Amino acid sequence: MTEGTYKQAGVDLEASQNLKRRIRDIVTPTHGPQVLAGVGAFGAMYQFSGHREPILVSSTDPVGTKLRLAVMMERYDTIGADLVNACINDVIVCGARPIFFLDYINMSSLRPDVVEELLGGMAQACQEVNCALIGGETAEMPGVFA
Repeated sequence: MTEGTYKQAGVDLEASQNLKRRIRDIVTPTHGPQVLAGVGAFGAMYQFSGHREPILVSSTDPVGTKLRLAVMMERYDTIGADLVNACINDVIVCGARPIFFLDYINMSSLRPDVVEELLGGMAQACQEVNCALIGGETAEMPGVFA
C-alpha cells in the first residue's frame, strides 16, 4: 500500500512513527540484557540463556468491561496495569515466572496521549515483577471501532 492510500484511509503514518519513538522511551526501561530486539522490530526477541530445558508459559487476557470505566474516567494507566497483571497472574498460577509481555492497542484514530498512558501503566506493572515489555502492535483502523 502506498502512503497516499494510507492517508486516504485515515491513517497518519507520520503520527504513527512519532508515537513509536515515544513508546520506545516508555518501554525500554523494562528491558534487561535478555531482550535482544524490542520495540520497532517485527518480532521481539528474548534470550533464554542460563536455563536448562526451559518451558515457556504464555497467557492472554482482556480487561473486560473495566475498559468502559477507564474511558468514562479518562484514566488509562490503571487499565494498562490491570491488563498486565491479569495476564501475568495466569502465568504465575501455572508455576512460571513472567519474563516478557506483548501489548496490542487498536483504535479508530490514534490518540498518543491515551497510548502513552496505557503503556505507562503496562510498563510500571511489568517493572514491578521484573517482566520486560518487549513489543506488540499499535494500530489505527478508522471505521472499525465506534
